[in-house]
Amino acid sequence: MAVRVESLTVRAADPERAASFWGDLLGWARSGASLESDGTVPYDLSFVASDEPVLLPNQVHLHLTSNTTTQEETVARALALGASHLDVGQQPDEDHVVLADPEGNAFCVIEEGNRWLAGTAFLGELAADGTREVGVFWAAALDWPLVWDEDGETAIAPPQGGHKIAWGGPPLDERRGPNRTYLCLVADDLDTEVDRLVGLGATVVRRLGGRVEMADPDGNELWVRGG
Repeated sequence: MAVRVESLTVRAADPERAASFWGDLLGWARSGASLESDGTVPYDLSFVASDEPVLLPNQVHLHLTSNTTTQEETVARALALGASHLDVGQQPDEDHVVLADPEGNAFCVIEEGNRWLAGTAFLGELAADGTREVGVFWAAALDWPLVWDEDGETAIAPPQGGHKIAWGGPPLDERRGPNRTYLCLVADDLDTEVDRLVGLGATVVRRLGGRVEMADPDGNELWVRGG
């Protein structure tokens, strides 16, 4: 593959505390402020220092499944590790549970029997605010198939399955400052891949040595480095 996801990078006031929480919750090996995927998810997690405040709703948030453990057990474990319940306007009869990590970032624990995330890993989905255009862009950029494309909503999954990245379609939430999370990619040939991503609808923001900051068609930050 010419370009692949290396990590989902998360801005944090205390990167090591955030990495400790998520490493313990996911069961992933930690090295400093980075977590190595256990093989069920096609990217690592990396936490970087930021003094930007958390502004809800998050443009991107994680969905944890109840495919291998109960929702109640996961919620209890997350709370014991430092999470808290979060009200983002969800209805009382909704089946998922919304929590905030110690940094204040929202994530959801999905109920048992959820058909959409059946067959996915514990970290089952990266859920994002975004247009159909951005879903089509990422499908082409990563060469992952579109597994959902209806009414402006899109989702992609790696060919081997086990994880989804989904975009909810319009109306989009108002963007207030930079996203807390962004994807970092590795390219076999940096210049060739940057040109290809531009052809797919991305824009170049700046170049820093062997790394290029870009924006996808919705203006979301992404980084590409040669590898």
